[in-house]
Amino acid sequence: MTASPLTASSSFHPVKTWTWQGFSICYQQQGETGIPVILVHGFGASWWHWRKNIPYLAQTCRVYAIDLIGFGGSAKPTPGELQPGKQIPYSFETWGQQIADFCREVVGTSAVFVGNSVGCIAAMQAAVYAPELTMGVAMLNCSLRLLHDRKRISLPWHRRFGAPLIQKLLAVQPVGKFFFQQLAKPKTVKKILLQAYAHPEAVTDELVDLLMAPAKDAGAVAVFVAFTAYSQGPLPEDLLPQLSCPAIFLWGTADPWEPVELGQELANYPQVQKFIPLEGVGHCPQDEAPELVNPILQEWIVELGSRESD
Repeated sequence: MTASPLTASSSFHPVKTWTWQGFSICYQQQGETGIPVILVHGFGASWWHWRKNIPYLAQTCRVYAIDLIGFGGSAKPTPGELQPGKQIPYSFETWGQQIADFCREVVGTSAVFVGNSVGCIAAMQAAVYAPELTMGVAMLNCSLRLLHDRKRISLPWHRRFGAPLIQKLLAVQPVGKFFFQQLAKPKTVKKILLQAYAHPEAVTDELVDLLMAPAKDAGAVAVFVAFTAYSQGPLPEDLLPQLSCPAIFLWGTADPWEPVELGQELANYPQVQKFIPLEGVGHCPQDEAPELVNPILQEWIVELGSRESD
């Protein structure tokens, strides 16, 4: 397991581990009382992407931030590696089951799930698998999965046909490894972050280091290739109607990858209580604008708790 560059920070407790499907899963926990909250990161990130939110929410909640299998400090088994009669594919079904099992085995009671980007899909999948454990789902710039097989038909022709070709090329092991090595460089990571973040001052060397550290782990290349080739599985519009709990969306309006005008269409589902645009904020609001995100999440979680106690 790769050590995070921030493991010495006095702001956080020592990292904890939980064994799931025979694999080590990394998580952080803060807060001793209040409603449990499980924070779920996006692609290529880890629980450290919530470092600006955990201490704030922990004032009133029991906060758990988990590394999905394949990311952060969690195990990165070879895709499809056999475990007691099961395979471990990198899919939302896998991550959804991981979150549901974590809630059941570690948290021990129902919780609020909070996700960013693809973490929103994983959180919703967990809520579908374990409705009895889900108090609500909060989603920050939910992945719209625009390269999904069922959505490609609406894309421009060059993206419709170009994406599958790139996926096939990356599936060739030497090609995928070379591409990952070029991508996993500080300058490249910083360039990508400057696209995703509307406020360049939020793209610090610390943030780049946080995202770079797990890329050095054995198995990181295979995980990257497996997920980039994944264009099936659930869409947000598949999962939302199945939710039996309230949901809210927070959406950075300057997100270049998940357009807010498309995101707003998700607010039409009856499960969605609120859709809150965050003006001038990019793809990762929890990290770029925690001063906006934290109070909104805290207030909504308190509301959920008061309803549960009625």
